[in-house]
Amino acid sequence: MAKYQVQEIRNIAFCGHGGSGKTTLVDKMLIATGKVSRQASVDDGTSICDFDEEEKSHRYTIEASVVHFDHAGKHFHVIDTPGYADFIGQTIGALRGVDMAAIAVNAQSGIEVNTRRVFAEAQKAGVGRMIVVTKMDSDNIDFPGLVDSIQEVFGSECVLLNVPLGQGSDFRGVASTLKVSGDTEGALVDPAEISESLIESIVMADEEVMNRYLEGTPPTDEEISRLIVQAIAEGGLIPIVCVSGKTGVGLNELLDALALCSLPPDKVKRTAKKPDGEEVELKADPNGPLVAQIFKTRVDPFVQKLNFIRVYSGTLKKDSTVPVVGERKGVKIAQLMHVQADQMEPVDEVGPGGIVAVAKVEELQTGSTIGEVAMPKIPFPTPMVGLAATPKSRGDETKLSGSLQKITQEDPTFRVERDAQTKEMVITGMSELHLQIIQERLKRRDKVEVDTKEPKIPYRETIQANAEGMYRHKKQTGGRGQFGEVHIRMYPLPKNVNVEEWATKSRFPSLKDTHYRPDDNFLWIDSVVGGTIPGNFMPAVEKGFLERLNRGVIAGFRVQDVCVEVHFGKHHPVDSSEQAFKTAASMAFRNVFQQAKPALLEPIVKMEITVPSDKVGDINSDMSGRRGRVLGMDSAGGGLTTITAEVPLAEVTTYARALSSITGGQGSYSMEFSHYDPVPGNVQQEIIKAAKLEEEEE
Repeated sequence: MAKYQVQEIRNIAFCGHGGSGKTTLVDKMLIATGKVSRQASVDDGTSICDFDEEEKSHRYTIEASVVHFDHAGKHFHVIDTPGYADFIGQTIGALRGVDMAAIAVNAQSGIEVNTRRVFAEAQKAGVGRMIVVTKMDSDNIDFPGLVDSIQEVFGSECVLLNVPLGQGSDFRGVASTLKVSGDTEGALVDPAEISESLIESIVMADEEVMNRYLEGTPPTDEEISRLIVQAIAEGGLIPIVCVSGKTGVGLNELLDALALCSLPPDKVKRTAKKPDGEEVELKADPNGPLVAQIFKTRVDPFVQKLNFIRVYSGTLKKDSTVPVVGERKGVKIAQLMHVQADQMEPVDEVGPGGIVAVAKVEELQTGSTIGEVAMPKIPFPTPMVGLAATPKSRGDETKLSGSLQKITQEDPTFRVERDAQTKEMVITGMSELHLQIIQERLKRRDKVEVDTKEPKIPYRETIQANAEGMYRHKKQTGGRGQFGEVHIRMYPLPKNVNVEEWATKSRFPSLKDTHYRPDDNFLWIDSVVGGTIPGNFMPAVEKGFLERLNRGVIAGFRVQDVCVEVHFGKHHPVDSSEQAFKTAASMAFRNVFQQAKPALLEPIVKMEITVPSDKVGDINSDMSGRRGRVLGMDSAGGGLTTITAEVPLAEVTTYARALSSITGGQGSYSMEFSHYDPVPGNVQQEIIKAAKLEEEEE
């Protein structure tokens, strides 16, 4: 693949809402350019890009797939991405591997929920953007209205590069607005009216050419070709093209538009950081220092782990040992592969702009940087929808754990954790659909079936007042006895304070030693004097505290935001032991905790909910019923409003269903953990009661 020069390479991600025809278009481009000879259909399960069994079964894209072809002297890498927000992580990763986003908009449905999301993600990634209006062969299309809504939502920079000649069954072609020809019969918009604004958007990228244009001298073809790329790179132009993937009308013009407008690798500004934090700009120079990043990982049943690499600088060669940021030793790259959907062919080297895959390199994972400088982290969203999972077959625990770990490698928006409090294995994803697909993959690929249920909410326990007390552990058996006595004081520990300053200046001027656990905001202080508890027993005291910290006191949930001071104790020269002091510390913690106005905390999530503006009242009312608090509202354009709210996680574990019901499927939301808040008294009593019942049953 090194035979291609940087200026000949074009990397494009096809993004958009589900059902907008992205996969059909990419399949048709492969056929039109002669890369594939067979026919392909998403509906028939014969798509080139949707080759996974789950994709064939469901008839929609689940994983981003990479293909390549040549057209008009350019070598294209095209990444077909999923259309459902449930799999947005695949799109975000793909956008780090490309220089251009082709955003598909269904001519009939218009701008949909995920259309906005992928447009925003492309903007964050800093890549060029083009809008592809698909399905022009559909009925009931209001094309002028669609263009108006695109410009309203995405900006006046969106300008038609061609206009459709007819629509529905009469859609017979497209007419260029760049070079207006005589055959424009049936044009839904007059191309001559668009041409001037398009040329102006292009020449604004060069002041000299713009001045000549204003004086009456039109730009040359060479200037148009050069400046249209510059205008797109600067964000001053977002071309709109029209096509029907089903009939193929407009497909050749789409390919020509991609060759004309797509940004080459050296037109997207990218930076990386040296180990000392200094930021450096990357140059698409094959002779420069090697910098590449893994933007996608796939676990293939045959070749095992497959990492997809985009090279930004330098040249990556097979059988080479390369540095990887965060790894102490270099990593051996045995073989490079040029990827065509599920097919691969070996290549010897790849330069800037190249996309290849490497197999069986365990040190690499999605987001890893190859080279001496670090690329920015890929900003994958935090998964928040969880299920407690257990294998259907008792002997499959180890097998399930290994299979889930493989999925976490290939899907950065999927997590698996064993909750120490609830003792459940919780799988977390972007949505119920996301987790359903993962369960299907486990069954097909690894022959593991799971049972799932709603996970327990990870509440926390804390205190609201100071208290003090002690516990004496004394036990006499036939032989050696057990003795340990621990006296403690307990205080609420504020969040986000300087712990040393708080402990030293505010409370404990004579403190001897402090031990802080930031994850739980838990501090314990050794202020024992005179050896009343010998120093060799203090580690056992700490173990007792940590055991109780994990087990909880009032409802079995983890403790946080607490400070414990050990200030006195007693020991016995013969009967004292580590176990005795561990038990005494744990029981002292329990007793004093119960006197310090114990309280439950619940996780609060921040949500951004985008809905049709006429549904805002319904959403606000629903949030109120879920103990939520609306923080604000912003117009999202196109008749949509984004509502920002904070709400207890316990109230929104199945929010996707409710939102779909309220909005008729037109709403979308994202959520991420915000903080912990005290649980209202009546709710707290119910949680504690349920926890005690469960404990009794166990």
